[in-house]
Amino acid sequence: MFQIERVDHFVIPCSDIETICAFYVRVLNMRRIEFGNGRLALGFGQQKINLQPAGWDEARRAVNHIQGTADFCLITQTPVADVMAHLKACGVEIEEGPTTRSGAIGPINSVYFRDPDGNLVEVSNYN
Repeated sequence: MFQIERVDHFVIPCSDIETICAFYVRVLNMRRIEFGNGRLALGFGQQKINLQPAGWDEARRAVNHIQGTADFCLITQTPVADVMAHLKACGVEIEEGPTTRSGAIGPINSVYFRDPDGNLVEVSNYN
């Protein structure tokens, strides 16, 4: 038997890859990564998010490959109050927060918002 160590990357189907990329670079300070044949990804820490056109006709993709279906949590060391102030300064509408949730290794303080495609993004830190 083996154990999974960490997430390397995941994919977000996008209605407009450039718009989604620009949002995450501007709002969450992610790195724009170009790879392959003109593909784009978002880098942060030792992970990345690959961006694909929704409905992409590629053999290796999710069955229901449509924009606005992602829901994920990102961890930061920055206090949630500071994250919320930054989001407001960027013109991002906060959907919920601050609130306490259950993270992978214990309680987390979270704020929720949506990207331009409606994906639910949670930014959190551990107590």
